[in-house]
Amino acid sequence: MNTPGFLLLGLAVVGTSASPAPALAADPNPAPPAEARREPARRGLYVHDPSTIVRCGREYWLFSTGPGIASRHSRDLVNWEAGPRVFPTPPAWTTNAAPGFRGYFWAPDVIPLDGRFLLYYSVSRWGVNTSAIGLATNPTLDPANPAYHWTDQGVVCQSRRGDDFNAIDPSVASAGDGSLWLAFGSFWSGIKLLQLDPITGQRIAPDAPLYPLAYHSSIEASCLWRHGNDYFLFVNWGQCCRGTNSTYNIRLGRSARVTGPYLDKEGVDLLHGGGSLFLGTEDPFIGPGHAAVFSEGGTDWFSCHYYDGRRGGAATLSVRPLRWDRADWPIGGPPLERP
Repeated sequence: MNTPGFLLLGLAVVGTSASPAPALAADPNPAPPAEARREPARRGLYVHDPSTIVRCGREYWLFSTGPGIASRHSRDLVNWEAGPRVFPTPPAWTTNAAPGFRGYFWAPDVIPLDGRFLLYYSVSRWGVNTSAIGLATNPTLDPANPAYHWTDQGVVCQSRRGDDFNAIDPSVASAGDGSLWLAFGSFWSGIKLLQLDPITGQRIAPDAPLYPLAYHSSIEASCLWRHGNDYFLFVNWGQCCRGTNSTYNIRLGRSARVTGPYLDKEGVDLLHGGGSLFLGTEDPFIGPGHAAVFSEGGTDWFSCHYYDGRRGGAATLSVRPLRWDRADWPIGGPPLERP
């Protein structure tokens, strides 16, 4: 996501055909009390650039673009409520990393790891690559838990004027050997990958290499996901943040190695124009973007935002089961919808 000036729009999960939402198993941890929830579940909540969905206790959580980093929680993946912002006040380092930054964070991503949640987020401004990806950690996402507290861990990766990449739109994933990786990038020279220290969540070394993964003249919003022995890279081509005029579409490649090369279904490298269409505009489902995948109970789930043509281009959350064809490529199932 490469703009702070888009109109934040409504959150809902809708679709033309329904899939059943997963039932949550009983959990001894209590759900957040009513006073910990900022708003009741409704269609008017706002979201853009949703993170990977994760579970904490009896609830699912996601984070999204907004002042202080917005959060949402749900018990069924269909009805969502607003949660607390991550940062009441932006960390002091952010204005140095991105001059003119005023606390409007972009496109976060989150992963549970070793008893804590690692939240990566973007600090930038529209049209420049003086940007940074930061990290905050929390032992729980439940605001009612006495241990709940976000600790900012500072800068993970930074780009400056003159660099050929843009350090925004993080996507964090674990490899099969337990190593931790961060894909990121927007426009400029495309999507990059760097290795993280799974203990600190930071770059594994100051001089750790940046691996190029994908390029297109308008590319961003990568999502890195491991399925079986392969790694899948979802990326966005096109333009976001224009409501019903948005041209976002989600492309896909896969690799036997986390560092690539990532090839599409025709065998074309994503660095050289490859990218099989995974999800595009099918009116009123317009401009899907910021893909994420999570697994639970043997089912893979795919999430993204899109602009709802039935609601004036409102940016809306879509969650759907992810299926796999005979060649082991993912296929999106029908979206969940409200009963």
